[in-house]
Amino acid sequence: MRYKVNLKKTEEGYAVWVPGLPGCWSQGETEKEALENIKDAILAYLETVEKLSKGKKARYVEVSYA
Repeated sequence: MRYKVNLKKTEEGYAVWVPGLPGCWSQGETEKEALENIKDAILAYLETVEKLSKGKKARYVEVSYA
């Protein structure tokens, strides 16, 4: 999967977050480290969503973006 992430240079390094996943963010001393760290944050976010959704009625839909 691919997710769009936003980066911001800070005094401590880089902050990175996923606009499509509210509350999903991370940081790193370098841009490369921040991008690696956000991968872990995305996986943890998705695992949490899956756990919270377990046992609930759900459906999947497919969308395309032009």
